[in-house]
Amino acid sequence: MLKFQNKTVLVTGSGTGIGQAITKKFVENGASAIILGRRKEPLEETAKMLEEIIKEKQSDATIKIFDGVDVSDEKAVTDMFDALKSENVNLDVVVNNAGVSGPVTCFSHAPMGEFRSTVDIHLTGTFWTSVQALKVMKEGAKIITISTFFAEERPLEQRPYRFRSPYTASQGAKNRLVEAMSWELTEKGIISIGTNPGPVHSDRIYKTVYPKAASEFLRVSGFENLTPVEVEAANNEILGLLGEDNETVKAGIKSAAQKLGKDETTLTSLLDKVKSIAEKIQKNTSTMIPDQQFLSQGQVATTVLTLSDDEQAKILNGKVIPGDRVFYPVKSHVASSVPKVEKNNLDGKTCMVTYLNEDTQRVNSLTSIIEARGGKIIRGDPLDLNPEEKDVDLYIHFTGNVPNFSKLTELSRSEWDKLVRKFIGDPAMVARQAISGFVPKGDLDPRAFKDARGRIVIIGPDLPAGKKVSGHERAKVEVFRGALRPFATTVNQELSDVLKSNVRMFLILPGTVDGKEPNDENIMNTINYLMSDESQSSSEVIFCPDETR
Repeated sequence: MLKFQNKTVLVTGSGTGIGQAITKKFVENGASAIILGRRKEPLEETAKMLEEIIKEKQSDATIKIFDGVDVSDEKAVTDMFDALKSENVNLDVVVNNAGVSGPVTCFSHAPMGEFRSTVDIHLTGTFWTSVQALKVMKEGAKIITISTFFAEERPLEQRPYRFRSPYTASQGAKNRLVEAMSWELTEKGIISIGTNPGPVHSDRIYKTVYPKAASEFLRVSGFENLTPVEVEAANNEILGLLGEDNETVKAGIKSAAQKLGKDETTLTSLLDKVKSIAEKIQKNTSTMIPDQQFLSQGQVATTVLTLSDDEQAKILNGKVIPGDRVFYPVKSHVASSVPKVEKNNLDGKTCMVTYLNEDTQRVNSLTSIIEARGGKIIRGDPLDLNPEEKDVDLYIHFTGNVPNFSKLTELSRSEWDKLVRKFIGDPAMVARQAISGFVPKGDLDPRAFKDARGRIVIIGPDLPAGKKVSGHERAKVEVFRGALRPFATTVNQELSDVLKSNVRMFLILPGTVDGKEPNDENIMNTINYLMSDESQSSSEVIFCPDETR
């Protein structure tokens, strides 16, 4: 018996890598497969391989291709599922696998267009694929979402993932989206499960992520007599040579040297250094795993297959597993109480406050207190800040609260996009503009961060308040709090540990898990503490000032 005989699976990003391995595993077990991606050629090659497996297994399964489908493209995804519905296709399993590396660089250097694009693919692509798939899913179907262990949390701990701010923000939200969907789809009998497999052998990690991370280390720390801009330009030309034969490397180095007007010896040394650092990153990561082994793509595929089993899926509905496979030691980044600071640290300080028009009550309350303590308030539009604004000591951005709506999975695409902009895009834009104000031209020259000072505080959405708050209500809000936690932790680590600056970014999350009303005084005390010298050396980045645990 083939376990998935007469079942149909759809896997996003299935033309290569992990997505291809997952699809192959399902087809080996009798499933029909719908494969999709942006490029036609890899999908056609994958389809040929899958057809051979079907012939060998004599399973009568079928393969259907949708090429040119970018999961961030609303129309492409909607049209695909409308086509499946018109053909009376019923999906038994949908696997949200599609993803990109995104910019592998300090947040202060990453183009905001690439930031948004990464979030659109990883987070919005997962959301919209899941929502549209409901058109062709019946009771007993499963949605399996692949995320990353880097966004997961332990008590009082949130992992940063330096150089990957949009990626980790997306993944943090995806983990919480898995949980929220499990609440919302229960009535339909559809199951939502997430998996964070940890480091996996793949071309993306070896040829893109690790080399680009190594390249960023060298852009920041310097290499021989090259400026940061020259290091970046050189690496853009030569990174693709890693893993090639000697003759190809020599020819590539020669071509790059002529194009950039640099010495071949310098570029060869730079490539060797990038390779050395990339290998060190890989080795350091492996030492944090009990057996020191990355997973194979086939092992990830086996995990997804296991999660799709009817009995296993019922047990694991709403879970994100495995919770952890990597011991990734970090400092405590989450605080549930704020040290009492008697000194008024706001007197004489200039504070830029940004918010949307509908979020004024708390803004007015806190700005009045800041002014009463001798602070100067400048109000700004989060979408139109002036990076040339001088002498600002503190930026405070209020995201406002998650609006009332019944279910995430019933939102229109425009309603979802508005939430993503509000809770991820706007905070990121404000943080980027604030950093540009604190460190002019720091996006081009990381050396400018030395000795720079400044504070950025994001005040995120409240947890819902009330005596009987449902798990579903909390889960909806946690999707967006789940994006802000790893984002803030990652950016702060880059500012402090990588760029060696005295600029800091913090996150305040009001409300409590047991539904108590948030207290503006607690928020104000936290802001006063964050302006103190004591907060400069603290590892705590995320503050839940209303919690008493």
